[in-house]
Amino acid sequence: MSIETFIAHFGLLAVGLGAAAEGETALMTGGLLAHQGLLPIGGVMAAGAIGSFLADEIFFFLGRHFRARPAVRALSEKPAFARALALLERHPVGFILAFRFLYGLRTVSPIAIGTSSIPARRFIVLNALAATVWGIVIAAIGYTFGQAIEMAFWKAGSHRTCRHSRSGAGGPCCRHDRSRAAPPCPSCEGGGLNRHA
Repeated sequence: MSIETFIAHFGLLAVGLGAAAEGETALMTGGLLAHQGLLPIGGVMAAGAIGSFLADEIFFFLGRHFRARPAVRALSEKPAFARALALLERHPVGFILAFRFLYGLRTVSPIAIGTSSIPARRFIVLNALAATVWGIVIAAIGYTFGQAIEMAFWKAGSHRTCRHSRSGAGGPCCRHDRSRAAPPCPSCEGGGLNRHA
């Protein structure tokens, strides 16, 4: 089952679970579905933020309480882990707020933070703030992307209709549909069809 089908079938619950597991892909898909009217955009933002927050809290406490376990120790030897700790040491607050947006550090960062001396309460507060911003921004990008796709398809359909009209294939040109909210086809601007009449 694809992520799109999963979210379309299970709704906001799938957005939250997908945001925890898949990150941006699931949340942007939720934004696209919200633009199609299948999900409320506010609910998508909230579900994404909650899912991301809970996932990172779990990873943080895994790092905090199981730092001596072989799995965590093996992870700590990876370059991304060392990079996350270095950034955390230089900019503790900024890094906690921004690691969701840093490519290659999304999953490893909360575990690395958990192995550090950052107090759990401080991480919870900053993580909640960062997850909220992330949920709003990524869902909004998906929603806006849906608008761009819709406009691209509309323009393609308008040009195709105009070409068919000029060749006598039938179907009215988009200049007859100017009562619509969308702008007229650029091919018909300036009386283009009248010149061929």
